[in-house]
Amino acid sequence: MKIETLNAAGAELTVYLREPSASMPQTQARPLVLVLPGGGYEHVSQREADPVAVRFLAAGYHAAILWYGVGEQARDYRPLAQLNEALALLRAHAEEWGIRPRQIALCGFSAGAHLALSGAVLDLPGCAGAQQRPDALILSYPVVTAGPFAHRGSFVQLAGTEDTAAHLAFGLEDKITPAVPPVFVWHTMEDATVPVENTLLLVSALHKAKVPCEAHLFPRGKHGLSVCTAEVGNEMPHQGRWFGLAAEWLGEEFDFHP
Repeated sequence: MKIETLNAAGAELTVYLREPSASMPQTQARPLVLVLPGGGYEHVSQREADPVAVRFLAAGYHAAILWYGVGEQARDYRPLAQLNEALALLRAHAEEWGIRPRQIALCGFSAGAHLALSGAVLDLPGCAGAQQRPDALILSYPVVTAGPFAHRGSFVQLAGTEDTAAHLAFGLEDKITPAVPPVFVWHTMEDATVPVENTLLLVSALHKAKVPCEAHLFPRGKHGLSVCTAEVGNEMPHQGRWFGLAAEWLGEEFDFHP
């Protein structure tokens, strides 16, 4: 495990690397999944961090967790700048760390899923050089819209104001283009914190832009299920199948079958 402190204030990257083995030549270089926990841009959820990263490690991927800025540190696109720096760092060390640099997926939860999708669709103000983009997205109960179904608290943190007009810059369903990478998304119909309409609006926009997408809606389950185990306080085996489905989907997208 490596701990990397990013230049962008208030951010840290935890990197988990699988050891290479001469007996497994197909895994000398592996894809990496960068986990972005949720927390409404007020905190970074522990339940959606390490428990998720170790699952991807077990599935054969390298993994990392971005501890991005929240609260006042979420203003001025700082989390997006931190994500950009994290992706750049991972690609800069790709050969040394055994990472496939064009096979880096983001796995985001709630506000972390908003950050993941933002990394694919929003332009970072003042970005020097080419902006880093993810190669695939796994989105769990994502915050997407700044409209009537918004998780308003996330947008208040990002914009620094309760003025809903200022929140529209951070809404994402109207910014989807064919350049968005393939998306896997799941949500529960009972989610009372981030309404399922966020995912429905996203899927509609992805379909219109002809972006490859796999979507799963579960009838039951509250917000913040993470990996749906007793460890995270949400033991729901049926809903927990999202992880296996996502890992299989990603393996097909990246042609990676360890």
